[in-house]
Amino acid sequence: MNALHRIRDALGPEIAGPGFALLAVILFFGVASPQFLSSATFGSVAFQLPVLGLLTLAMLLPVLTGGLNLAITFTANIAGLTVAWVLQANGGVDAGVGSFIIGCVLAVGVGALTGVVMGLVIAYTRAHPILVSLSMMIFVRGLGEFLTRGGDVSGFPAFLQPIGHGSILGIPIPLLIFIACVLVWHMLLTRMKLGFNTYMIGSNIEAARYSGVNTRKVLMLVYALMGALVGVSACIAIARLNAATNSAGTLDELYVIAAAVIGGTSLAGGVGTIAGALLGALVMQSLQSGMVLVGVDTPMQNIVVGLVLVVAVWLDTVYRRKVG
Repeated sequence: MNALHRIRDALGPEIAGPGFALLAVILFFGVASPQFLSSATFGSVAFQLPVLGLLTLAMLLPVLTGGLNLAITFTANIAGLTVAWVLQANGGVDAGVGSFIIGCVLAVGVGALTGVVMGLVIAYTRAHPILVSLSMMIFVRGLGEFLTRGGDVSGFPAFLQPIGHGSILGIPIPLLIFIACVLVWHMLLTRMKLGFNTYMIGSNIEAARYSGVNTRKVLMLVYALMGALVGVSACIAIARLNAATNSAGTLDELYVIAAAVIGGTSLAGGVGTIAGALLGALVMQSLQSGMVLVGVDTPMQNIVVGLVLVVAVWLDTVYRRKVG
């Protein structure tokens, strides 16, 4: 036990907590299924992690301000549909690379637009982020269902397959895109004024305002950047799935929130790191892959994730009371 305390103190709670959780998941599923500790499973996780990881990084920003985004899944869906519609309008399977690039730019713009709207409402009305994002979730979900009539859009050019499933020097292309986004997010939170102000707002928004921080501007930028990154994740997802639908990723927001909290991000705001969020996303992706491998059905997976989220929130509350 003393050794565990020393490891935790050396790594810090943001790294030690999700690190131990990841180790527990690996050990459990390693015993439950010998196939879990195989190169095939690790390769599968490497290809699947970027989408969940990008959504976790996107969620990290509003949570650091003390907010939340329940619309993240349907924002990703409408962004993915945007790419699909652009490809379909330009020939479908015969669409060129330029059409895909335009579609991705528009997808990022759609994501950013939803974020800007939420940021504006939160910043100027001081409405609770949960209520604002819930309203946006209902709107975006309804919009997607209206435009697709509940169907999906498929039939994309062959060059998308390497983007979603290819590798460069043995490293999955989606993972390389994810790493690039991680570096940008790291610079944003640790080297830029916006990152510092984000932490300030999460710690005490009134104190930040009295310190001269334009809290409205920061909140709008935070939610806009969050939405833009959701758009990037949608571009990777459509390349991996070769289809776009408004019903994809149901309850993915639970995985994302759980990943952030497991990674040491406080739902009260002001506390959280990129490294912790990455480990949290890896824990949740490994958990999901392990459950699929041992044959756990979707309803039971949702139950497990719900329990994990409850425990993570409870531990976050206990920790904040202890340090407070």
